[in-house]
Formats: sequence, structure tokens, C-alpha cells
Amino acid sequence: MQAYDEPSVCPKTMYDFIAQDKANGSDLHKNLRHKAYRKRTGKPDVREQIHDRISIDERPDIVDQKTRIGNWEADTIIGQGHKGVLVTLTERVSKLNLIAHVDSKHADVVTQAMIAMLEPYRADLHTITFDNGKEFAFHKKLKERFGIETYFSHPYHSWERGLNENHNGLVRQYLPKGQPLDKVTCAQVLKIQIRLNQRPRKLLDFRTPEEVYIEMALAA
Repeated sequence: MQAYDEPSVCPKTMYDFIAQDKANGSDLHKNLRHKAYRKRTGKPDVREQIHDRISIDERPDIVDQKTRIGNWEADTIIGQGHKGVLVTLTERVSKLNLIAHVDSKHADVVTQAMIAMLEPYRADLHTITFDNGKEFAFHKKLKERFGIETYFSHPYHSWERGLNENHNGLVRQYLPKGQPLDKVTCAQVLKIQIRLNQRPRKLLDFRTPEEVYIEMALAA
């Protein structure tokens, strides 16, 4: 057993020495049992690019109680080969769906699409919950525009926005996976949105999302 006062070399120092030896043309690295990997550097984690994120843990309980309309979940659907993007919003109580076709996943483009979609519903708007995609980096513009709060689910916890994820699956019934979305027209997207919002849902006692939203908006 090595005494604590004896000199020692940490693994990083050894691997750095071996890497330099290899760069100098020597073959010390061939004696390693496993290939030495260096931690990748480059683009920071996507989550680090979203400033002032508020965790879903801070979201008020009333959102989960589903006693009011105006709490939305947001996501994007990407076409094959990253061609074409759909921005989707789902209202948690009524299950109302909003869909917009955009040319890119850039945060400014996605944000403007969401502003346009939500403008007619601003009177009842309270919160939006996003995933951690950098396309939602401008979430503060939505807060400023509508006077609402925005929240972010935990990384890789898609079930925390389960309703929106499920509704993206419904959209895929019309636009299956494995196809680009750059040729999709606004008319096609609107048609899909209308069909989903006028489809009776068992979860809503066979009423449509459109009916439930209007009924609750009038009662508010």
C-alpha cells in the first residue's frame, strides 16, 4: 500500500503526458488497455443558452389542478433532414391545439410564431411550459408581451409536457415521421389544426377542444 506522503501522479497528468508523447511521434499510447478520451469542448449545453429559465418545479399548483384555461405547453416538430418546422401549442384543460409552420428553428422565428398564435387567446393566458430546446431561448419576449410566466420542464422529462407530446403524435397522423416539412403549406397546417380542435374527445366527455375552450372562456 502506498504511503500518503509518497509522491503520486494523477490520471489526468499521465494521460496528458501520453497524449503529448503520441503527438511527438512516439508509441507510449499503444500500451494503454483502453483508448484515452478527452472531454469534448465546443458548443455549450443548450440549457446554458436559455437565460432566466424558471423550473417547472416553481410552477404554481393551479396549473396541475386544471381548473382554468390559459396554461399552455409548447414544442416543435422537425421534418426529416431538418427541413421544415412546426411550432405546436396545447392548452392543458381544453386540449386546444395551435400549430404554425415556420422556415427555421431559430429562436426569433419560433417566438414570433408563438406570439401570433397566442394573440387571440391573450385574455385568458397565464403560463407556457417549454422543453429545453434553444428555440425557446427568447421566452422572455412572451412574458413581456403577454404578462405571463414561462417555465421549463426538466431535461429529458418529456412526460412533464405529456399532453403536448401526445398531440404532436396526433399531428403526425396527418404528417407522418420520415418526411420533410418544408413543403407543408399554411393551409394544410390550418386544416390539421381545425380537425384536431373539432374532434370529439373521450377525455372531454366527447366534446371538442374548441367547445370546451369557448365554454370556459365565456364562464371566466
